Amino acid sequence: KFLYKKYRTGLLPARWQLRYSGKPLGEQLLTSPTLLWLGPYLGLDTHNAMELLCLIGAALSLAATLVEALRDSVVFFCLWALYLSMYQVGQVFLYFQWDNLLLETGFLCILVAPLTLIRGSRGVREHDRVTFWLIRWLLFRLMFASGVVKLTSRCPTWWGLTALTYHYETQCIPTPLAWFAHQLPVWWQKLSVMGTFVIEIAVPLLFFSPLRRLRLGAFYMQVLLQVLIILTGNYNFFNLLTLALSLSLLDDQHVHFWLRKADKITNNDSKLWSWLCYLLELAVWSLIIFGAVMCFDLQLDTTKKIVSSRIAFTYHHFNQFLKTVTIPCIWIGVLSLTWEMVTSMFRCACVSGFLKRFCGTVQWTVFAAATAAMFTISLVPFSYIEFDSNARLWPGVRRAYDLVDRYQLVNSYGLFRRMTGVSGRPEVVIEGSNDGVSWTEIEFMYKPGNLSAPPSVVTPHQPRLDWQMWFAALGTHTQAPWFTSLMYKLLQGKRDVIELIQTDVSQYPFHQQPPAYLRAHRYRYWFTEPKADGTYPQRWWRRVYDEEFYPTVHLGNTFLESMLNQYGLKAVRWVRSQVRGVPAPILIWTLIVCSTTLCLLLGLQNRSKCTTLSDHTENLPDSSDHCGKSGEQQAVEEEEEAEDGEGSEDEVEEGEGEEKDTVGDEEEDEAQEKEERGRGRRQERKR
Repeated sequence: KFLYKKYRTGLLPARWQLRYSGKPLGEQLLTSPTLLWLGPYLGLDTHNAMELLCLIGAALSLAATLVEALRDSVVFFCLWALYLSMYQVGQVFLYFQWDNLLLETGFLCILVAPLTLIRGSRGVREHDRVTFWLIRWLLFRLMFASGVVKLTSRCPTWWGLTALTYHYETQCIPTPLAWFAHQLPVWWQKLSVMGTFVIEIAVPLLFFSPLRRLRLGAFYMQVLLQVLIILTGNYNFFNLLTLALSLSLLDDQHVHFWLRKADKITNNDSKLWSWLCYLLELAVWSLIIFGAVMCFDLQLDTTKKIVSSRIAFTYHHFNQFLKTVTIPCIWIGVLSLTWEMVTSMFRCACVSGFLKRFCGTVQWTVFAAATAAMFTISLVPFSYIEFDSNARLWPGVRRAYDLVDRYQLVNSYGLFRRMTGVSGRPEVVIEGSNDGVSWTEIEFMYKPGNLSAPPSVVTPHQPRLDWQMWFAALGTHTQAPWFTSLMYKLLQGKRDVIELIQTDVSQYPFHQQPPAYLRAHRYRYWFTEPKADGTYPQRWWRRVYDEEFYPTVHLGNTFLESMLNQYGLKAVRWVRSQVRGVPAPILIWTLIVCSTTLCLLLGLQNRSKCTTLSDHTENLPDSSDHCGKSGEQQAVEEEEEAEDGEGSEDEVEEGEGEEKDTVGDEEEDEAQEKEERGRGRRQERKR
């Protein structure tokens, strides 16, 4: 009974992260910034408070997608605070680099988005380019660090350019296309690794180029890399978020080209300057290609019809390269940001009207200071890639970073540092039994298990439990304390935990009666290969037994109780789905498709209104009848008649003079001149 009460509520209990010590609410929020502290004040326990925050966040996100006025800095602040609240208590289930990336991007959106709800205007502000520059700087830090850490880790697969020969089958949740990518020849896999290094290390330096075609080239290379990753692996929202960050490399002219809109900016550059830009761009791309050929010793083998490649530099050479470029990269960022600040300040000074100019200058000062502060503290995690550069930072910058570290405003990045599964993909398989003799495998929805089941496609959803099962397989069960709670809850037959494994509970082999015994074994998985005749095998995977991962346990088992007591775990309801039985990817894609459809319909409706109004306006001048004139035209004519009143009175006087013959020749001439002037003004207004 004690164990049931103690462990009935969680795998990794969130409320353990909320220690109510009697301190004031403000002090608790400073210690651990999460809105879950407000739960007791609302009469909610931690579990219900988490569900409430998730529902509010989902509703706000959907509303902001559909309603343009809600794409506001206040709404983004709420979304950032909600996700940060969940992040603070999520522990290993939310400690991924893309969670940090989403939090940092969300905070930058607060600075970039307009204050529509408060100010009521969505016009372009003079300081927008300054805050938007932080998005580009974040993209640079993400890509450059991700490329650098692959080599600083000294992973032999990255240094041997063989990482992709293992990556497709050893990544957490591969897609069906990963099987086909894995069958590509080794020389092509090596060439792909070389291309990855070029895109992640060399190309990001072009993000700050003053030549727009270099930035556009860098953009399309980033898009190529992210799309290929999406096609071959399920990395939830990470690649989509990276693509969104890559949009910071575009300018209005290129966006108008995409949207087939007329470009309002005319190119007044001389032919000499245009040719000079072309030559500079050609020189830069030639330098990158030449550097790739030399650094990776590219050679064309015409006999075998392959391109051989290998890394032609040592770790010492690369370390010296890092020491040489890290500080200059920071200075490039300083110069680029300074240029954006100066040009924005100049635009503020050119605004007409003292009040508008003053308000714009105040806004520029506030947002420029915030941008400079964000850039400064971001230097600390960015310089982690090179120790000497990090040590040269001013101590005040480190102290400022430490003060805001708990809010995840800036983070360090470095994806795929080392390649795992070189000797085969480790996979934990849980088995259940009612008699301890015959065992049945418990198959997860997304992670590999069944040899004949094709890999799943779950992007942009991230099945957190399936991901943690992948990490657990890399070590021992003692390094994953939550695994003991998972086994305990499956023995109890808790529906909330079962739904994490199979949303459709009927697919769970023990849905009618919980298993009496559970155990877990570790296997080594590999992709199958095409047959000699070129046909595809019926199975996607092959596997070999490795070792026991978790011993056989049952309720009341001494080993299970000792593990529960050791880690102090409780079996929680992980997810209470509002729509039971619906897989998360289907639910997410349903919301995305519905939102996209509504946005397209609204756009088409607005476009049809504009087209109808334009056609109606074009047809108006064809009507000579006064009744067919618009109110605006009538008002213009009435205004013209009022302005030409003197001319009309003269016309009347002229008529009267003709009847009475009392008007002299001079008066008639003056009347005619006034009449001609009035008629000329009316014709000019009509034109």
